[in-house]
Amino acid sequence: MIEKEVQELLSFIDGNPTAYHTTASVRNILLKEGFSELLESRRWQLEPGRSYFVCRNGSSILAFRMGEQLENYSFNVAAAHTDSPCFRIKENAEIHMGRKYTKLNTEGYGGMICSTWMDRPLSVAGRVLIKENDAITSRLLTLDRDLLMIPSVAIHMNREVNDKASYNKQVDMLPLLGGAAEEGVLKKLIAAELQVAEEQILGSDLFLCIREKAAVWGCNEEFISSGRLDDQQCVFGILKGFLNAHCAQSINVAAFFDNEEVGSGTKQGAASTFLYDVLHRIAQNVCPSDEDFHRAVASSFMFSADNAHAVHPNHPEYTDVNNCTYMNEGVVVKVHAGQKYTSDGMSMAVAKELAARAGVPLQYFANRSDKVGGSTLGNLAMAQVSMNCVDIGLPQLAMHSCYETAGARDIVSLIRLMEEFYASHFEETASGTLTICK
Repeated sequence: MIEKEVQELLSFIDGNPTAYHTTASVRNILLKEGFSELLESRRWQLEPGRSYFVCRNGSSILAFRMGEQLENYSFNVAAAHTDSPCFRIKENAEIHMGRKYTKLNTEGYGGMICSTWMDRPLSVAGRVLIKENDAITSRLLTLDRDLLMIPSVAIHMNREVNDKASYNKQVDMLPLLGGAAEEGVLKKLIAAELQVAEEQILGSDLFLCIREKAAVWGCNEEFISSGRLDDQQCVFGILKGFLNAHCAQSINVAAFFDNEEVGSGTKQGAASTFLYDVLHRIAQNVCPSDEDFHRAVASSFMFSADNAHAVHPNHPEYTDVNNCTYMNEGVVVKVHAGQKYTSDGMSMAVAKELAARAGVPLQYFANRSDKVGGSTLGNLAMAQVSMNCVDIGLPQLAMHSCYETAGARDIVSLIRLMEEFYASHFEETASGTLTICK
């Protein structure tokens, strides 16, 4: 029997081929839950007990719930990212090879596993900027059809394909759109889908996306596979826990940033001022004193959630001997001596205490000491607004493949942990002492 949360997760991912779609889906869910939308360009007038959200650039979103008793408040923040490695379509995209083939000119976005994108149906999704009267408006686009393919080279022409595979993104990874086609065929497809005139299209942020739906599999239906598990799985888990819990003394924040896969250094990334700007404006509405804002941040706590590597069944040697994780065995706490992850003794202790209260199993991940691992958004966000923070995730296989695998049961553990977190209040009561209460 598949948990209801798992079915909801897979439906969520299937409906969100890009960061723009993910942000729009979160926005729609929040509106249905009674949240009020704010614009950064307008004055904010916030009220205790009310719920709000704000978007930036259509691909990042921060939602927050105001407690009712904010005399000694702090922020409970959990963050994940909306983007995944893929291929971005260039502005002048069409490459016409005489009257034989029409290809699209693309470039890599993030560190994808190139081979996984080959020989499978692909399509196009993202946002399109439309001129309407005197305004430029953003419209979501999904061309819901099998439209493209990146063909691999036959083994007869490349005998080393199974031994020394390497891929040049400008040569090997360009998708085939069709045979002979007229100039501007892609723009015509987009205009027809959006029901606008071609001359109304002024810009776009478009990406290749896979067509396979998410699947549940395994002899006991214990695994799930889909595109973009990294990191929509954590987006979904945080959002569910955020909506299910409340703390009167805290301001709960769910933060979903774009561009983690390319370093977060954008106006909507975790390294931007987005989180600081929102928290500071919230604090100004609670009490205009900056002193109170800094006091609140000092007692605040953050979960930085991004998926983790499970032990590979064919290559267990790639992971640390005893700081390794398995699918369906709980939430992962990630640690790194060089601080690629934010976790330290204090923040790990908080995670352990919350997990124990929630009845959620924890696992611990560290890279082998002779391997260089990845990093995530936690430390980048902390450079703008610093608080105690722990890096967590859910264990998965084939990270950065276009079709990844994770445990079916782990999403429930993340939701339960987030519920416990968002129902708690944190306060620094002495040097080196953080009190957690409800």
